[in-house]
Amino acid sequence: MKYIVAGQQAVTEAEFAELALGTPVELWLGVEGESDEERAARLDAARDILADPEYRDLPDDLIRLAARVVENRPDLFNVVPLARPASPRPAWRGVAA
Repeated sequence: MKYIVAGQQAVTEAEFAELALGTPVELWLGVEGESDEERAARLDAARDILADPEYRDLPDDLIRLAARVVENRPDLFNVVPLARPASPRPAWRGVAA
């Protein structure tokens, strides 16, 4: 699927999200292995962005983007139910299940 946002082509879903939001996804989600210092700096930058009037609609934009993902990529939410144990539930405080 080809995504074009603001005249730029996004090849991956992450690029699409970055173009749609105007910020890198890593700013909001973090990266694996980041230090406490890096996390604090990232969150500080995120707070600065949210305080900027240009980004006042960002929370609404994020909700719309999430809704599009759910609508267009339902496979991301494929959930496999876990098997329940065959044994009966144990009695709690003398009350049988």
